[in-house]
Amino acid sequence: MALPLSILDLAYIGKGETAADSFAASVELARRAEEWGYHRIWYAEHHNMPTIASSATSVLIAHVAAHTSTIRLGAGGVMLPNHSPLTIAEQYGTLATLHPGRIDLGLGRAPGSDQKTLRALRRTPSSADNFPQDVLELQGYLTGESRIPGVDATPGKGTNVPLYILGSSLFGAQLAAMLGLPYAFASHFAPAALEEAVSLYRREFKPSAQLAEPYVIAGVNVITADTKEKAEEQFLAAKRNRVSLLLGRDREFTDEEADMILESPAGQQILQMTKYSAIGTPGEVKDYLDRFAEHAQADELIVVSAAPDREAWLRSFELLADVRGLVSA
Repeated sequence: MALPLSILDLAYIGKGETAADSFAASVELARRAEEWGYHRIWYAEHHNMPTIASSATSVLIAHVAAHTSTIRLGAGGVMLPNHSPLTIAEQYGTLATLHPGRIDLGLGRAPGSDQKTLRALRRTPSSADNFPQDVLELQGYLTGESRIPGVDATPGKGTNVPLYILGSSLFGAQLAAMLGLPYAFASHFAPAALEEAVSLYRREFKPSAQLAEPYVIAGVNVITADTKEKAEEQFLAAKRNRVSLLLGRDREFTDEEADMILESPAGQQILQMTKYSAIGTPGEVKDYLDRFAEHAQADELIVVSAAPDREAWLRSFELLADVRGLVSA
């Protein structure tokens, strides 16, 4: 049986688009993904990034949830060091109250921003040091067993919003195992520690009230097209866009400049980020995902498409749903 298949929607703002265009595209994708049978869609918290519109993640989830009916929606993730646990419990408790049984809460330790943005958020790098304690405090609010006497999350108390630990290193794997929570590995952009982290998580996992057995979600890049040539064309465009995003410093490179950078040591690092990428026809992508799922010891795959063309972006998810045999909602 095929593993559950989910989507990470980066809520990107394409060339010539506005944030409003991005939100409209996210709603359209969610509606179609619900019909196609995808398990869940997650949105990630980023700040001060001109091409990503999911900074206010809970607000975007609320908007998409109001335009869909059954598909699970959540954060993949909330960067908890940027917030107080009580605030996040109230936000996601509100979402779970409005949309029962549909809301997930993935938690990351990274700030999701640079040092200047950290200061603008009124946070410091040391905020991440409290991540394990903050996760437990947040969990207490959501389960109705507050760790702060006299303080409850309203809404939030007793909603039992399921928590997921996100990570790209051994730290997240150890924490998820210790707390008995599902573990989502960011192998779609940080592939290096995938095998070691998943093995550690499965080996050290301790059952909890939320989860009896280990559960691994692995991220993977996907661009599916009617021909391999079309898929490769979109993949090259995506890599060029990533060069501008990561190295552009408020400027965009021409295709020729981006290609030269991709051949440089800095470009090789960017290419390494896309190590786990399924690019090609539906059959080729299916075969790759089957192999990747076994390699990652995954219980669920979450796919992200960086195809810059909106039509190709939607088509990629549609073709993948067809070939993976997903059941319509």
